[in-house]
Amino acid sequence: MARTAAKKASNIFVWILMGLLFVALAGFGIGSFTGGASRVGSVGDVEITAEDYFRALNNEISAQIAQTGQPVNFASLRARGIDERVLAGLVARAALSHEANEMGISVGDAEVARQIQQTPQFQGTAGQFDRATYEFLLQQQGATPREYEEETREDIARAILQTAVIGGLTPPDIFAETIVAYQGETRDFTRVTITRNELVDGVPEPTDEDLAAYYEENPQRFTRPEARAITYAWIIPSQLIDEVDVDEDALRELYEDRIDEYVQPERRLLERLVFGSEEEAQAAVDAIAAEETDFDQLVADRDLTLEDVDVGEVAREDLNPDAAEMIFADDESEIIGPVQSSLGPAIFRVNAVLEASEVPFEDARADLREELADEAARRAIDAMREELDDLLASGATLEEVAEDTDMVLGTIDYTVSSEDGIAGYDAFRDAADAVEESDFPELLELSDGGLFALRLDEIVPPTLPPLDEIVEEVEAAWDMTAVRDAVAARAQELVGQMATGATLEDLGDTAEERLIRRQDLLPDLPPTTVPQVFQLENIGDVVMIPGAQAAHIVRLDAINAAARNAPDTSILLTILEQTIAQSLAQDIFEAYGQAAQAEAGITTNSGVINSVHASFP
Repeated sequence: MARTAAKKASNIFVWILMGLLFVALAGFGIGSFTGGASRVGSVGDVEITAEDYFRALNNEISAQIAQTGQPVNFASLRARGIDERVLAGLVARAALSHEANEMGISVGDAEVARQIQQTPQFQGTAGQFDRATYEFLLQQQGATPREYEEETREDIARAILQTAVIGGLTPPDIFAETIVAYQGETRDFTRVTITRNELVDGVPEPTDEDLAAYYEENPQRFTRPEARAITYAWIIPSQLIDEVDVDEDALRELYEDRIDEYVQPERRLLERLVFGSEEEAQAAVDAIAAEETDFDQLVADRDLTLEDVDVGEVAREDLNPDAAEMIFADDESEIIGPVQSSLGPAIFRVNAVLEASEVPFEDARADLREELADEAARRAIDAMREELDDLLASGATLEEVAEDTDMVLGTIDYTVSSEDGIAGYDAFRDAADAVEESDFPELLELSDGGLFALRLDEIVPPTLPPLDEIVEEVEAAWDMTAVRDAVAARAQELVGQMATGATLEDLGDTAEERLIRRQDLLPDLPPTTVPQVFQLENIGDVVMIPGAQAAHIVRLDAINAAARNAPDTSILLTILEQTIAQSLAQDIFEAYGQAAQAEAGITTNSGVINSVHASFP
């Protein structure tokens, strides 16, 4: 029993003692567990009471609710084994308390008081310890000040013990250095790519026998997935848009409402830098003209960014008359000024000249009509809703509904990969996934204002179509496989030539890859390329890497050690040193905790444990 409890507790030691020095206060209140049968268990001479266990479970429920925002009951906690984790945590705490007691580790009342007074939950609005708040929160938790103060004393003692066990641990530098050297190493290689074009005899055309054999050998490539045969009726705005009448006056009214979009005056894209005086502004203009500085540098000298000085798109009427006249009269200069702006003397940089533009009503008419027609079609569909609902409620089939209304009837063998037509709508896909054969059609909405209803006719099991129905698909797959095999075979032949004296450069056009890291992904190359390159041991080693439509002959050119002084290497080394130190401390502390439990001995009372469980709704 002690071994089992120790195993359960092993993974929680660090969480318990690294993260918690005080007992959490959130909870729902506890019941009453009194008498000699109120102990859940013990480790050595330290008891774990039913109240401790109940409170810990309650705190866990509160934490789960806070984390997920969803109601959590005890049954769901047990289903995930969290009750065992909580009990294991209490066993771990008790084991360390036993060890602290055996060693005589404790603290005085002054330290306990200091810790409690510094707890934010116990402080009033002025930030000082508030006795009334302290007692109220403990009452809500079902604890007394004396009990809480003893728990705090034990927490501090356990923290002292933890520091004694793992404090000052420093892992050897070689650990992190070795990982950094491995991770930071880069490699250079040169490659020759063999494609269909490099095949001496090309790839032959498949015979009927070839296709039949390929079809028989690879049925999984051509088997259609399970499908849901669905009949549907639908209507969407685009089906009605050409039939909708749009009033000409409405079109002109919409055009006038958006006249600012269709008729735009001449504009400038401007940046503005304001100065304290006109003399300073003139000096800046002169310095730019003399090429002593530029606009960007002037902005930087003022500790500003280009976003700070950006004015954006400006029309003549957006500026004061003097500035407008100077800026809009000059179509050539990039820097204009000094100009008196609303913020004072300024110089402007012109980034673009936008000519005046006008879209006549006749040119905009088609877009305007489409917009108004779409709105009218949506209204028309919405007006059909009640009639369609009544027809379906009365038992009309989808075929009958389509015959009596403007809804369009369709069928689809729907699969998870379907995306054409109505299957492109999420609402249809959700309904198609959920519908059962016994369901009656109901009217549902589409995202563009359309409506639809569907019926599941049957579930079609995975099916292998006859060869004559998919002969082109089989031929394409055969050709892809033939090319893959042929280029790999050709590449392997060329590798053989290198063994007899040929160089990689003799085999064809080469491409170089330099300073490639283990984690790099190289586009246009098989995903196994980098791992295979890093498996090569010696400079000059060659490997053939097959791909879907090309094979690659790769030669290792250089093995580059990690750049020890590079910024990213230093950052990686720091992270690894911290991670290794934490991992080492965790392992040592877990081993210490397991040994402490085994030495002290663990007992548990399943009857009391079940009684605590029964107290939860």
